[in-house]
Amino acid sequence: MVALARRFGRYRPYAQHEQIELDIGPGLTPRHDSVANFLRRGGLSGSDEPLNVLVRRTSYFREEYAYGTTVLAPGIEVFLYHQGLVDAAAAVHGRPLIEPAIAYANLLVPGQELAVHTDVPEFRGLDRKLVPQWLLVVMHHSGLFDRWRLHIATGVAWFGDAAGGEFVCWPPGHADLRGPGERIPARHGTAAVLDTDSVFHGVARVGGEDAPAPQLRAGCELHAAAADGWDLVTTDGALCGHFAADEVRFSISWKAYCFADATERAAWQDHSDDLAVDTVLDRLAADLEHRTGAADLRTSPALGQRLIDTYIRFPEPADG
Repeated sequence: MVALARRFGRYRPYAQHEQIELDIGPGLTPRHDSVANFLRRGGLSGSDEPLNVLVRRTSYFREEYAYGTTVLAPGIEVFLYHQGLVDAAAAVHGRPLIEPAIAYANLLVPGQELAVHTDVPEFRGLDRKLVPQWLLVVMHHSGLFDRWRLHIATGVAWFGDAAGGEFVCWPPGHADLRGPGERIPARHGTAAVLDTDSVFHGVARVGGEDAPAPQLRAGCELHAAAADGWDLVTTDGALCGHFAADEVRFSISWKAYCFADATERAAWQDHSDDLAVDTVLDRLAADLEHRTGAADLRTSPALGQRLIDTYIRFPEPADG
């Protein structure tokens, strides 16, 4: 997997990936929910650093290795269909029919951390390629669309020896989403499999709590260095930083659909019971109007932010 990561070579900041907007949320970033919470709370450590420093801390790097039937990084197949991951996925949701579907890499350089979040869920007819990611997260947290939800198990596997970067999560039963969460060391060659669409989680600071924020420039990419390690490269090809191999936290996230039986899987495959985005927005707006008494929310450009604020309740990892 480490060799595959280097062969793939180039990793963009996560913010440069899918950008889908709706009239109810113009200007909202793909994960506006988790990024705004990170900037408001200062991450897992409750940092009071300036906004531009916090932005650099969570501007990590990502690329897809496989999505659906498309393999983007040859060699990922041995990981995508790993029997240990398949068996664990069946246990997570108690659904025996497993369809591995997605693998992507996250790379964090020293001083970076991953904002607390739940992953982007999917519903029959709607996924991150069709609607904004924050909307899918709202849909799941609202509980209004459980009938159409695709049960996804996620495996997070860690490779390399970067210091820090523990996987922090608030599993079911954690008291009222308060406190520091549970920490799992990101040890080389290990993995955790769970329902990350429902379990809040994040990544502690790579390099330790005292690691300074990286000096990133807008649009910087992370490239495998010619000899070893990783280079920060600007959009015009200029080198603006270098990290040794054991300084960069490298993980691969694996996702699989989990079905109770062939009938449930067929409804996903033949699109016989799909959701439409207008149906979703109508139902969310109606529920919000019922909760608040406000009118005409369906056509409001502020509806997106109101949905995020209403339905997504984050843990409180820092004191206060």
